[in-house]
Amino acid sequence: MDESNDVQDTAQLLIFIRGISESFEVSEELAALKSLKGTTTGEDIFVQVCKTMEELGLDWCKFASITTDGAPSMVGTTRGLVGRLNSEFEERGLTPPLQVHCLIHQQALCCKVLKWASVMKVVVHCVNYIRKNGLKHRQFQAFLSELESAYEDVLYYTEIRWLSRGKVLRRFYDLLPEINTFLQSKGETVRELTEPEWKWDLAFLTDVTEMLNHLNVQLQGKLISDLYSHIKAFEVKLVLLVRQVEKLDFTHLPATQSYCAEKPPVPFPVEKCKDALEMLQGQFSVRFRELHVNGKEIRLFQNPFAADINDAHPSLQFELAELQNCDILKDAFKLDSLIEFYALLPGETYPNIKQHAMKMSTVFGSTYICEQTFSRMKQTKNTTRNRLTDKHLHQTLRLATTRLQPDIELLISQKQTHSSH
Repeated sequence: MDESNDVQDTAQLLIFIRGISESFEVSEELAALKSLKGTTTGEDIFVQVCKTMEELGLDWCKFASITTDGAPSMVGTTRGLVGRLNSEFEERGLTPPLQVHCLIHQQALCCKVLKWASVMKVVVHCVNYIRKNGLKHRQFQAFLSELESAYEDVLYYTEIRWLSRGKVLRRFYDLLPEINTFLQSKGETVRELTEPEWKWDLAFLTDVTEMLNHLNVQLQGKLISDLYSHIKAFEVKLVLLVRQVEKLDFTHLPATQSYCAEKPPVPFPVEKCKDALEMLQGQFSVRFRELHVNGKEIRLFQNPFAADINDAHPSLQFELAELQNCDILKDAFKLDSLIEFYALLPGETYPNIKQHAMKMSTVFGSTYICEQTFSRMKQTKNTTRNRLTDKHLHQTLRLATTRLQPDIELLISQKQTHSSH
């Protein structure tokens, strides 16, 4: 779930649910759009969650996990939504749900340690200079066309967009000679564009932000196990990258390697770049600590054959012993997708393993689906349609996000036709 204001400053709370049947058919739907006219405290959100549970007839026993953006009103242990939910589960005698802080949001927060204002300030200035004036912008586009450049334009930088910085820097780096030439022709001299130290920084920042962009796209997946693997892999890559940078090995830094080939008069700033990578490492260790706490459960779901039986819950140990010594199921695991494998697993022999797999299959790794829906909301309820009611907005977004197919013939058969007299 996530919350955002619409064009009329009404706080709209999106609640998505992901469910799974015994045959492992996964369904994902917009459960509710709740409009909060007053405050948006953890208590307010908790009340709306309870209403949604009641309206849809959902069983609290099957409430497996909750994924939020990490705002205090959501994750507060006392007055936040998570705290209120934990109290509710305790009163009902149930195990609290798995709590997930949106992995994409966590990754975006990690990126903030790479500010490098000396680079971004120059890039933003140059882009704004070219694009703020219609004539200059057209002349720059024509200039690129004459040179038969691979690109037609430079990109605006938008801080709130996850992938913006990486795309802007890559385009700027690739067009750096053309941008410098064009600015000089207009009498706008930007000395940093010719400074070797600054160009090293630009190349390195371009490479690292592109790596982070790639991770961001990977984290837009579905299964929590896949997302967990991507996070772990990236953490290993950071360790390797620090070692490679120390040795001036730019194999995985294409822009840096490209500039190195030009043999600039100033050496690569090893310590500065190494410090930046180590800061990024530290952020990942802190931000994803909660995820690693649940690592055993995720790895058990991801590959029950590689799970350590001694680390598993006692209720799963005997079933894991049976499973890990069944050659037929080992072969099936290699051939089928994870969901298909668990669907074929005999429920009477492995009931607890299947139950665990069902739980992990329903976990949202991020609030990405909410972000997508908020984009649709802003397109639907805009300044020219600001009188759209909350009820109609909910219906519109439900149609935009559902995977259900309407049975038109059934709907028509339930209506009385108006016959001619």
